[in-house]
Amino acid sequence: MRTSRGAGRQKGTALLAVLWLSAVLSAIAFTVASTVRSEIERTSTDSEEIRAGFLASGAIERALLYIEWGRSYGNADGTARYFRISQPRLQFQFPNASATVDIIPETAKLSVNTSPPDELQRLLAALGVDAAQIGPIVAGIVDWRSASPGGAFTQLDQRYLSRGPSFQARHASLGEIEELLLIPGVTPDLFYGSFQRDAQGNLSPHAGLRDCLSVWASGGQLDANTVQPAVMQAVGLSADLAAAIVAYRNANIIWDAGQIARFVAGSPAAGRLGMAPSTFATLRATVRLRLPNGQTSDVRRSTAALVKFLGPQWNPPYHVMRWYDNAPSIQ
Repeated sequence: MRTSRGAGRQKGTALLAVLWLSAVLSAIAFTVASTVRSEIERTSTDSEEIRAGFLASGAIERALLYIEWGRSYGNADGTARYFRISQPRLQFQFPNASATVDIIPETAKLSVNTSPPDELQRLLAALGVDAAQIGPIVAGIVDWRSASPGGAFTQLDQRYLSRGPSFQARHASLGEIEELLLIPGVTPDLFYGSFQRDAQGNLSPHAGLRDCLSVWASGGQLDANTVQPAVMQAVGLSADLAAAIVAYRNANIIWDAGQIARFVAGSPAAGRLGMAPSTFATLRATVRLRLPNGQTSDVRRSTAALVKFLGPQWNPPYHVMRWYDNAPSIQ
């Protein structure tokens, strides 16, 4: 009888041990399976991003060819076959992706080196900068680009020299727009832009200083197809009129200044907006992959290049001055 009870206890203990071991092995198997699945998804996302990056680079190369061919090739009806001057966007379809290339001439931006202080103040206000910060930022930009009296250190120079590492303002024209990041009050969000939620709760892009100011801008007319709303407000348009122009050009490419005359008539900006092609332009390609089931991938990759167009007598007729593998997407 005792032997039977002892054997029963041993069987019960063994069964309990087997159940615990099964539970532990199941947990380990679940953890391993979850880890493997996460790694597969991560690898798949990385693979899609790399593919999208190569396609974005290819889209910029193709856009450069289209711009070059635009001078020489046309359709039978006289329209441009590849590219027309002032065209702000090119669309490309690849076997497994679609690409959009935005062509943004530097004439869509204000000159950081020559824009008067009041214009810079209106620009910062349109970008949503706190009123108390606008004055010091504008003073910093003007101090940076202006010669110091007698070559002496300015008050801002003293501040820069107290930093680690220390530096001194250029006191000459900005050579790179990124120099603005050294000016007190210019935060990364203000310089690069950010995303904000609209009335529907969706994230929408918010322009930064690098979208509105340029060291290559002419300081003259602004390109009506690509100029930022904040820049339009800086030169005298109201926020409502700037929004109306954006809505109009989203539906219609602006080919001549007459198309926007009704928006700017009587405004201080009447002579500032127009058709303003430039020898300097930023080409930004944004790629979305198509999955095997035909749906669009969530992966989006943008690449950009600052290009100087040299003319048909050069080979190649352009020079890539800056290349940005991971450019911010505004789509």
